[in-house]
Amino acid sequence: MPPLIIFCRDPLAPRRVDPHFADEAQAARGLGLQVALLDHDALLTGDVRGALAGVPRDAGAAWYRGWMIPVDRWDALDAALADRGVTLLTSAEQYRRAHELPGWYGTFAEATPRSAWCATAPGRVPAAAELAECAAVLGPGPGIVKDFVKSRKHEWDEACYVPDLADTGRLAAVVARFVELQEEFLAGGVVLRAFERFADTGEARVWWVDGVPVVTTAHPDTPDRLPGPELAGVAPLVAALDCRFVTTDLALREDGAWRVVEVGDGQVGDWPAGTAPEPLLRALAAAGETGACGERVSVRNFPA
Repeated sequence: MPPLIIFCRDPLAPRRVDPHFADEAQAARGLGLQVALLDHDALLTGDVRGALAGVPRDAGAAWYRGWMIPVDRWDALDAALADRGVTLLTSAEQYRRAHELPGWYGTFAEATPRSAWCATAPGRVPAAAELAECAAVLGPGPGIVKDFVKSRKHEWDEACYVPDLADTGRLAAVVARFVELQEEFLAGGVVLRAFERFADTGEARVWWVDGVPVVTTAHPDTPDRLPGPELAGVAPLVAALDCRFVTTDLALREDGAWRVVEVGDGQVGDWPAGTAPEPLLRALAAAGETGACGERVSVRNFPA
């Protein structure tokens, strides 16, 4: 039986898919896949039972495609679905490993910018001494600030980029602003990453199912640019991570090396607008049924 695909519902029209995922849901139905709806807002507030009202019981294996879910909420979702006879094809432990930088960094350390981090709660800015100790791991030079999941690159100068990590005053100011802007959505802690310069070719987002790169798309932030990354060095790392559905964002460094900018769980990876989702959905359907998936596909954007 093909797996169930669970999408986020529209907060304003509970019987409909969230408009952001409507094209994917329509494509899934067109391929004969069963679609269910999750109330993402209810899940985040702790109403797990209410969140699952639109998910049928005893539906078997399921993938999720929707908004990001904090790892503690994923644990609750996984358990609640299991009680309803629905098995997420990504376990709670696998989700944490692919979704948060400390989970995947050790596997990808040689292929991604050097990183260090300190755990902290939303609203809490790490002490200057703690940040300096974290930055010392990377040494002097420029860096960026993010949490375990996301950066604020659109507030580049005030909440992301640090010209010199050895400048503890500037580092503390950027981190403080980042924590302030993230508010309750700060995930896990503060991460410092060494800054690397990339060519102006855009990023490629590679979608991996069971270790196979089934689709390569443009990054949602640069949907008009799709470079062709080399994957020979990345494939063994994805396999070593041992997560079923993963995304890797790759960019070409100025010295010609392909670098992994970010790793993520594919279930919460944003799909670029105007790109046909059928190749990915076919791979998820095949993997859900048999554990196998299709051949690599490179997908360029359709005209709007």
